Amino acid sequence: MILDLFRFDMPIVNSLERGLDYSSLRTKVLQHNIANIDTPNFKRSDLNFEALLNQAMGNNGLLALRESHDAHLQGASLQSNLIYQDKSTSTRNDNNNVDPDVEMTRLAENTYTYMYLSRAMTSYLNIYRQTYAT
Repeated sequence: MILDLFRFDMPIVNSLERGLDYSSLRTKVLQHNIANIDTPNFKRSDLNFEALLNQAMGNNGLLALRESHDAHLQGASLQSNLIYQDKSTSTRNDNNNVDPDVEMTRLAENTYTYMYLSRAMTSYLNIYRQTYAT
């Protein structure tokens, strides 16, 4: 029997999947920073946590509001970019603000986050398979 995971609404799997996507995107951003360590005037980038949180809340950044009357206003759109550029600091004479030690630490931390999320996904799907596949 083939387990069709897409037949069911699985909020845990959806949340873990979004976490893996964000972690993968952060890895790319951090690798881009490291690759440009010697580029003059390069400014480091990172993910905008507030935008990620708003997006994870659902409705593509719209805050879902309960309407009890037809005259109530709709939820406001929260527009912001997921990736931001840190222009506030400059640690070197060439105006590059990428610190290799900090970026490597962030990359290692993000790698552990990705590993944790993938293990959680695997564990959940194994439990699901054992419970519902038989």
